[in-house]
Amino acid sequence: MTAPANLEGLRVLVVEDDMLIALHIEGTLHNLGCVVIGPVGKLEAAITAAAGEAIDLAILNINIRGGHVYPVAERLRERGIPFVLVSGYGDWALPEAFRNQPRLTKPFSVWELEAQVRLLCTRPGMLPA
Repeated sequence: MTAPANLEGLRVLVVEDDMLIALHIEGTLHNLGCVVIGPVGKLEAAITAAAGEAIDLAILNINIRGGHVYPVAERLRERGIPFVLVSGYGDWALPEAFRNQPRLTKPFSVWELEAQVRLLCTRPGMLPA
């Protein structure tokens, strides 16, 4: 499957507690035609969103208010929803279960974010937008 040229209507959960980074991600996704769910900045709210929102994919900052985002990632995996982890840390800081997960390293550019979103759209099980 190839990534759709137009990402119009793609529903993306954004879990980020740094307002400037959240606005950067949100603006980029809106420019791509995506529908942004969030940004969500607290762990409990993110878990709730991951468990019940209609989501096509997610962008998850590893460290958010309330702890690490791994319970959110687990919910998304259970639902078959692709996600990318965002962090300034290297692979060594990730639990083994998430070391092969797509990742954006802070700081990242608009083009890197777009490339990751398009890459997630090509993963097996990804619903067409």
